[in-house]
Amino acid sequence: MSAEHRLARARELYERSVLGDDHDALPTADRELDAVEADLALARGRVVHARFLRDRVEDPAELPLFSRAAQLYQQLGDARGEGEALFWIGCFHQVVRQDDDAAVPALQRARVLAKAEDDTLTLSSVLHHLGISAHLAGRLDEAREHLLDAVRLRERAGHHAGVAASLLTLAQLEAAARRHDEVPSLLERAERLAAEHGAAAVARQVGEARRALGYDRAS
Repeated sequence: MSAEHRLARARELYERSVLGDDHDALPTADRELDAVEADLALARGRVVHARFLRDRVEDPAELPLFSRAAQLYQQLGDARGEGEALFWIGCFHQVVRQDDDAAVPALQRARVLAKAEDDTLTLSSVLHHLGISAHLAGRLDEAREHLLDAVRLRERAGHHAGVAASLLTLAQLEAAARRHDEVPSLLERAERLAAEHGAAAVARQVGEARRALGYDRAS
């Protein structure tokens, strides 16, 4: 149900209480508004995160927004929403604060919920970031498995820019694992998908990775 419909429903329930003496309608109105608040908190948190990626300055509002969304979704019994909010909590700790110890529990819980709800996109993002976590911890085989699963799920969902991002991360992993034969084709595929689907940020990151890994065409 859209936010517009939920707000209209809350107004209708308000009128039933005030005009019709049906005060049992009020808890349902609260739930409709909690759902709108949860969706808004999650959406606003994502926008705040995008600003962090642009400016690399932490906004103190980001974590409370995602935490509020997770709390409300849990109270509403919306496991799909809760899983997405928990993913973003994990992403915040990993990307913004570079604190994997705090990130992994949220990501693991998000993985359970996303899998149970068949939420392919959230699950793919969780696996991508669990792959990064495993890479940072030196568990390269585990990281590779997570990233390959993320690629498969994103391909299934048609999230081509996400596929490009995961292929880039996989190329960096393969270079770290000294499996250099795989790196050029992964970078080529990531670059092609990024160009074809308007993922300019990923394309830029592929170029940066080429130079850092010694696969720059100009060299």
